[in-house]
Amino acid sequence: MDYIARPYYVQQLERWKDRDVIKVVTGVRRCGKSTVLEMFRANLRENGIADSQMIVLNFEDPDTPDFKTWRDVWNYIKPLLNAKGRSYVFLDEIQRVPEFEKLVDGLHSRKNIDVYITGSNAYLLSGELATYLSGRYVELKMQPLSFKEYCDAIGGDGDYARKYTDYLRRSSFPYALSLGKDANLVGDYLDGIYNTVLVKDVLRRKKLADAGLVDRIARFLFDNIGNVTSLRNIAGSLSAGGSKTNGNTVEGYVDVLCDAFLFRKAQRYDIRGRELLSGGCKYYAADIGLRYRLSGNKAGDSGRMLENVIYLELLRRSGNVLVGQQDEREVDFVTRDGDDIRYYQVCETVRDEATREREFASLLSIHDHYPKTLITLDEDLPSSLHGIRQVNAYDFLLNA
Repeated sequence: MDYIARPYYVQQLERWKDRDVIKVVTGVRRCGKSTVLEMFRANLRENGIADSQMIVLNFEDPDTPDFKTWRDVWNYIKPLLNAKGRSYVFLDEIQRVPEFEKLVDGLHSRKNIDVYITGSNAYLLSGELATYLSGRYVELKMQPLSFKEYCDAIGGDGDYARKYTDYLRRSSFPYALSLGKDANLVGDYLDGIYNTVLVKDVLRRKKLADAGLVDRIARFLFDNIGNVTSLRNIAGSLSAGGSKTNGNTVEGYVDVLCDAFLFRKAQRYDIRGRELLSGGCKYYAADIGLRYRLSGNKAGDSGRMLENVIYLELLRRSGNVLVGQQDEREVDFVTRDGDDIRYYQVCETVRDEATREREFASLLSIHDHYPKTLITLDEDLPSSLHGIRQVNAYDFLLNA
């Protein structure tokens, strides 16, 4: 089978191979978690690891035995373990197993077992599992294809403006590329992902959930990517539209939608005070293709979609992305990796003088010496101005 290369994620697994931590791969459904593990297993084979040393269970595969308890899984795995050498155990969508954390903890406690687990829900690393495995796991947070991975997959040099438009419309989910440019096929596929996330990762968690209300909340978030959003405002908007609800209910559903990685939450950060601000977060979609499918193409949306794409790229690179607040000005993104702080402003174009002054003003209002970057789709601007680096969005996305 031909796979789309995901070298970053495979390399991360290679880095942690045989180290005494559980490798936990998380991400939205269909982002490629199982495929990356298969590519990693191919690397193991190339380095002399026999198939008999690898135990693979996918708990959403109908061919997998119907295990009722975590002990049932253990009793299945135990006789398959390599008696004389190392065993590599891969457990896909392990959250389907009751009390799975006991199984994972037990496997990890045994000598010569290297454990890899995946899940499509942040619940995997909450509650008891986090308690059991405190300090003994590393999380690899996967996303659908980056723009660079997308371009590498379809091949060809240049014409990045067209590729970027296709990337937004065709979706960044890997399998969508195999569907070509048939909008109906891609649309049906995205509908399937969306409905599966709602049913398996949201409604299953919220046993008394109102499916219609969850759908309306998700569509509201898709409509408002990049906007400062309060839960109270969501509840008010939905109630005004005939869906009676309240802030607490909305908060519960939004949290579960984020736990399913359908959306990513960016908190606001007081740059001067160096502290997080309560309320008024921003939400970004895991995939713009899904957003197109559910919200359509609306006038004036291109700038917010660029912001969404840059946010996801920064999240890949740094893992910690915040929305900056400097007095009355907003800085689109602040990344923090230890003592390394960087500021980013994103705008579709700054050819208009008023727009350029506004975007620069936000960055110039910050009086520290950390790097500041303005990212636009403009292609012929100077590389820096007033000490602020200016970079074309395609160049930024392709030069990870």
